[in-house]
Formats: sequence, structure tokens, C-alpha cells
Amino acid sequence: MKEKPSPIRLRGTEEAPLIYTNMARLGHTRAEFIIDLARFLPGETEARVLARVVMTPLAAKLLHRALGESIARYEALNGEIPLQGGPSLADMLFRPPKDNPPSES
Repeated sequence: MKEKPSPIRLRGTEEAPLIYTNMARLGHTRAEFIIDLARFLPGETEARVLARVVMTPLAAKLLHRALGESIARYEALNGEIPLQGGPSLADMLFRPPKDNPPSES
């Protein structure tokens, strides 16, 4: 019978300071996923990128799974996290095109 591996302990360091982020920009190449973590403050016109995380596709997928599980546990205890109104980025990028009205001749 295989032994269950012991969990890896994480320890914070001064090189990895605690940051508050309220915005993320995601991108990917064939080999990696890039996550820019930023802070956008009211009244400002630009968000400041505070950290860039680069991950393999496998690590990104495992992060996606872990976030989903963590959010599900949070919502089970605290209720659904409400999303602000308005279309999401996915809605804006992937909604079907609107039919153009016929032009008058």
C-alpha cells in the first residue's frame, strides 16, 4: 500500500510580500499562463500591476480547480458571492454578433 504524501508546508518570506489586488489580467501562450495582479483605486485612470505570476498550463488548471473548490466551500458557509451587474469580459468577447439593421436605400 502506498503512503499518502505529506502536504507541502508554505512559508512566507520578505521576498514575497502580502499584496491586495482587486483586478487580474490573464493571458497565455502555448507553454505558459500569465496572470498580472493589479490594484485599481477609485478616481484613478490606470491600474498598477503589483505582481506577475507565470505558470505551466497544468499548474494553471490545478489553480482553477483549487479556486473553484475554495469558492464553493466559502459560498456554502456565507452564501453566494454576488457579481456586479453589467456584461462580463466573456460576455463582451463571446456573445453572438447582433444583427445589423437593414440599411435604407
